Amino acid sequence: MSIKCAFLFPGQGSQAVGMGEDFFNNSEIAKQMITDASERTGIDFETLLFKENDQLEKTEFTQPAILLVSSIAHKLFENEMPIKPVFALGHSLGEFSALTAVGAIDPLDAVELVNLRGKLMAQACEGQDVGMLVSLGLDDKTVENICEEQREAGLQVWPVNYNAEGQIVIAGIKPDLQKLEPVLKEAKARRAMLLNMSVASHCPLLESATVPLSEKLKEVLRDEFTAPVISNVTAEKYSTKEEALELLPKQLVSPVLYKQSIAKFDEEVDCYVEFGHGGVLKGLNRKATKKPHFVVSDMQSLANALEEIGKLS
Repeated sequence: MSIKCAFLFPGQGSQAVGMGEDFFNNSEIAKQMITDASERTGIDFETLLFKENDQLEKTEFTQPAILLVSSIAHKLFENEMPIKPVFALGHSLGEFSALTAVGAIDPLDAVELVNLRGKLMAQACEGQDVGMLVSLGLDDKTVENICEEQREAGLQVWPVNYNAEGQIVIAGIKPDLQKLEPVLKEAKARRAMLLNMSVASHCPLLESATVPLSEKLKEVLRDEFTAPVISNVTAEKYSTKEEALELLPKQLVSPVLYKQSIAKFDEEVDCYVEFGHGGVLKGLNRKATKKPHFVVSDMQSLANALEEIGKLS
């Protein structure tokens, strides 16, 4: 097939009760993947995913839940249309889903890995009142300068997610982030709003999580990339275990260069396929690219994506 696709995978914030349920109800493959993941981790994924609960918002459960649903969506797509992507790109946690999709990590190992990653992130933030805040309407340099000025004044705040033009997420200590809100608004931010996050991702507060994550990565990573993955840290492609071992621990404490990655590699692809719930990345890509973007989140969207991509080829 001549169509050039990029495979995309969402991160935390895309979760919702009920995600993956249509796959579970209509696919034996999905049902088996959920059963296997539950047995491997001891997490009851049927309850976590499909019934109202207070666990899904906790990062140690959020991360494996999102990765599992993304992996199911990708597996069902791949079974029908076994095309190799030009590259795979995930947003934060989604980078681990991307690695799973290109064969660099076994899906069950990946579920277990990101469950650990979530625990390590929670432990790193334990005893600290941390959070994340989204700034809308300001350019990168303005937000970076404001954060730098506030750090020089003693606040712990860092720009961490470069999502789209005019949309940056800032992580740090929650009271410091609250002090940042009026400063951003004075700089003419359209909005500055605290997010419902229990960790401060992609900033120095997670330094203690990097070494234990590295140890687990050495166990589970394989040198079997079927396509390159775009690093959140560098916005560059990588395709070896050695590179992954260097980059993935850094990802915990480095900003996510998502919009930079799309801008850099958009010309290489004809379309984007996003695997997982919510279509979050489709929203981020709206201003960044004119290429078609398909979201595979249930059986109907899977059928639609297969049909439309078939037309493009």
